Amino acid sequence: MKLALFDLDHTLLPIDSDFEWGEFLCRVGAVDAAQFKRRNEEFFAQYQAGTLDPVEYLEFSLGTLASFEPERLAELQQQYMTEVVMPNIRPAARALLQKHLDAGDLVAIVTATNHFVVAPIAQAFGVEHLIAAMPERDAAGRITGKLLGTPTQGEGKIVHTKAWLEKLGHSLDSFESVHFYSDSHNDLPLLSIVSHPIATNPNAKLSEHATAQGWPSIHLFND
Repeated sequence: MKLALFDLDHTLLPIDSDFEWGEFLCRVGAVDAAQFKRRNEEFFAQYQAGTLDPVEYLEFSLGTLASFEPERLAELQQQYMTEVVMPNIRPAARALLQKHLDAGDLVAIVTATNHFVVAPIAQAFGVEHLIAAMPERDAAGRITGKLLGTPTQGEGKIVHTKAWLEKLGHSLDSFESVHFYSDSHNDLPLLSIVSHPIATNPNAKLSEHATAQGWPSIHLFND
């Protein structure tokens, strides 16, 4: 069996789903646009620079989710999928995923974005397995605004991927090959331990590293 792991934002999607979720909330008037936009842009710049504190950001993001009634949150999620995500699911990304699915590979999306935002996106891509930052929920199932466990970013992607595989009775060494597709230097920890790292729509830092290491690079969104 082979394993294929995919980052999500700017890898399978030409957008950052977490950032765009915040922009969407501002656009529809669900949050204080000026205050939220300022914080959202600050965090996004930190992520791009590799200086983001993932817990601080996730609890900002999850705290926003906790402020809505569940019914309203579900409505916003559906509207966001329809208006923002679905128009950005490109044929090239679907085809790349489908190639691995058709080959019988075990496929998972491994993302630093929170599970609430990305679960319907993984479903839209037809991917069963999702490793994402988990929001804490109370006894009634409501999001509390806290992060459950550790972030799924950087080294955290290795920790969570290994834990997921262990539940399935596997390890990274169980597979004939392990592909990991990512756009970002933030994913260098996981990229560096798989047999087939693929720089996918890479940012400048990852592109430079991939070239130095002789890793292949692909570009899905050049059309």
